Amino acid sequence: MSEIELAVIGGSGLYNMPQLTDVETLHVDTPFGPPSDAITVGSLFGRRVAFLPRHGRGHTLTPTEVPYRANIFALKTLGVRYLISVSACGSLREDYAPGHIVVPDQLFDFTKGLRERTFFSRGLVAHLSAAEPFCPDLSAALAGAVEASGGQLHRGGAFITVEGPRFSTRGESEIFRQWGMSIIGMTTSPEAFLAAEAEIAYACMAHVTDYDVWHESEGPVTVEMVVRTLMKNTELAQASIGWLVERMDEWAGEFPSHHNLKDALITDRSRIPDDVREALRPIVGKYLDG
Repeated sequence: MSEIELAVIGGSGLYNMPQLTDVETLHVDTPFGPPSDAITVGSLFGRRVAFLPRHGRGHTLTPTEVPYRANIFALKTLGVRYLISVSACGSLREDYAPGHIVVPDQLFDFTKGLRERTFFSRGLVAHLSAAEPFCPDLSAALAGAVEASGGQLHRGGAFITVEGPRFSTRGESEIFRQWGMSIIGMTTSPEAFLAAEAEIAYACMAHVTDYDVWHESEGPVTVEMVVRTLMKNTELAQASIGWLVERMDEWAGEFPSHHNLKDALITDRSRIPDDVREALRPIVGKYLDG
C-alpha cells in the first residue's frame, strides 16, 4: 500500500465517490483503543486517500463518545500529514447562511471536560502552542478548493464547540453571539488540538445547516435541517476533496503545523516512562529517538 498523506474525517458517505478506485478497508488499533470505525482507503487521482466516519457508520456515537485520540492516532500511523474535517455547524451570524461553507480560522473549546483532549499524560508532558488552531496553509488550500467547486464560501470565523448532544438554548445561543462566535458545532474540539499534537495539518470545511436558535424569522435547529443540508452538500464536499487531491503538488508542502511539538515537550527525557515513550513513538519518536 502506498503512502497515505491526506485523510478526511466526516460522514460515512463522503467516500462514495465515483473516481475512488482500489478501495480497501483497514482496521487499525491504537494505544487509545479502536477508532470510530474502520478506515476506508482508496486511490483518487493517483494518490491514496483515507476516509474515517467520525460518528461511526450509521452515526452510532454521540459527540462526547467519539474516540478522538484513537481517530487521530490511527491516521498518524498511516502516514497522514494533511487532514480535512467535514463538519455540520450552526450559524451565529446573519451573513453565514444555511448552505454556505465556512473555513474557520479560530476555535473556542466550550466542552465540559468529559473528553480526553491530549495525548500527553502518564509521565510525558507537552504544552502545545494553539494560537492558530487550524493550519493556515491547509485552510487556504481548502478554501480555494471549495470556491473552485462552486461553494458559497466564507474564509475565517470563530468556531465554538459545545458538548452536546442537545442543541443550544436560545439564551446560550445569544451569549455565544455576544462573545463574537461565528459558527457552532459539537466535534471540532478536541479533534483539532489532537491533530496539532500529532503534527498533522488540519483544516475544517464547516457546512452551515441552520441558524442555531437565535434567528427571529427562522425556526430552531432540528436534526432534519442538519441531515437535509449535509446530504445536499455531499457532492460539493466530494468535489472539493477531489480538487485538493488532484492539485496536491501545487499546495502541499512542509508546513509549520508539521513541527508543532518542536518546543512543546517539557519533560526531562530521562524521566519519560518506557511504555509511554513506546506508545507515543509515532508522534514523538523524532524528538526522543537518537
